[in-house]
Amino acid sequence: MKPKERLAIPRQKAPELAVDYRIKNFDEVALGYDEKTAILEANRCLQCKKPTCREGCPIHNNIPVFIEHLRNGRFVEGYWAIRDTSSLPAVCSRVCPHEFQCEGSCIRGKKGDPVAIGLLERFLVDWMVSNKKNLAVPCALPKDKKVAIIGSGPAGMTTAYHLAHEGYHCTIFESLPVFGGMLAVGIPPYRLPRDIINAEFDSLKNCGVTVVNNFTIGKDLPMQQLKDEKGFDAVFVSVGAHNSRKLGLEGEDLEGVTHGVDYLRRVCLGEKINLGSKVVVVGGGNVAIDVARTALRTGSKDVFILYRRTKKEMPASLAEIHHLEEEGVHIEFLASPVKIHGENGRVARVECQRMTLGDCDASGRCRPVVIEGSNFMIEADAIIPAISQKVDHTADRNLKVELTSWGTYVVDPLTLQTSVPWIFSGGDSVLGPQTAAKAVYQGKVAAESIKLYLEGKDLKEGRNVRILS
Repeated sequence: MKPKERLAIPRQKAPELAVDYRIKNFDEVALGYDEKTAILEANRCLQCKKPTCREGCPIHNNIPVFIEHLRNGRFVEGYWAIRDTSSLPAVCSRVCPHEFQCEGSCIRGKKGDPVAIGLLERFLVDWMVSNKKNLAVPCALPKDKKVAIIGSGPAGMTTAYHLAHEGYHCTIFESLPVFGGMLAVGIPPYRLPRDIINAEFDSLKNCGVTVVNNFTIGKDLPMQQLKDEKGFDAVFVSVGAHNSRKLGLEGEDLEGVTHGVDYLRRVCLGEKINLGSKVVVVGGGNVAIDVARTALRTGSKDVFILYRRTKKEMPASLAEIHHLEEEGVHIEFLASPVKIHGENGRVARVECQRMTLGDCDASGRCRPVVIEGSNFMIEADAIIPAISQKVDHTADRNLKVELTSWGTYVVDPLTLQTSVPWIFSGGDSVLGPQTAAKAVYQGKVAAESIKLYLEGKDLKEGRNVRILS
């Protein structure tokens, strides 16, 4: 097929659940491509000599290669081309903000729609599973060193995967009752079905990884004792950004105010929460959108978002914004809360101010400026701030591990080693709340560093590591 013919093919849409059905349950909304559609979409790829899509992928997946395999019907080869670099393609293909990463760097996107790289990756994974293909990689013979991993999110999973396949015994300590960290309690099942996470769990168990749930390092056992008493030779910290940042407003302690990641965690763990009919969510990221869409699915009728900038500046995925609007959630742009009012100790309304955009920084992001005298009230049964998250430092309590001013770990950018030589860290613990793909990549880097550390080798010699921010 000639380039001109490929350029004539429009981007293929994947089927989705009908809106009136999906807002009543947590079934996966996006259904993925069938074989015919996937091959047609794969034929849109121009197979660029300098594939910028690969540069846009934090994991550096060989995107042109797996797409070339796919469009020629070599689905098994396409899948393994992805697995050469990524241990979690089923997860990343579903939850990564592709328009900001691989698809955002696709040449076709400069004059039209980029190739649907995420959906093509998902097709290969789903095809392998539905056709019962072997997804396992052989495990190496056991070695006499062992590693403790704190947190079972994408960074922790990836580190355990690579080290276990090298023969090192890994134990994952997870404070939650479920496996998957923020994947399991921070992303609703309609975006990431739980059987996908459980399949990754099974692949880890195949190489002897032990997972200890409901166990918090720093509370149930000091981290130092992992080394001194339990005999772990190295520790990888990947606890995730589980702590919500507060708005800092009067009335935030009223009943009916629940912070975003706390609310999602409770729902994902099976708690029945009735927020009431009118719910106000504060924020413009994926967490805010997940909260709003989850509130709809748990019975709230009138849900809307307050965001202090415009739609153009929202950091959330475009697909998630589209789904949110389809489902009837209204976004009040250029508005910010200033006070939460209550009656009898409970939320009754939120006072807001209108904003306008002022000066912009070098990235083009403009500063919101208050319009004086523009205050207005919104009635609310519940208010859920979802403005950001930060790392919980229970694990490193009583250890002098160097931290940044943001509360993340200071690490060597090439090795991810902390100021304490036997402790390594990655994912949200280093980057703050970030994408699954970035966590996967850092998990892979950390696994290589820990392997070199355990073998007594130079951690930096010969390393070709991409620095993430």
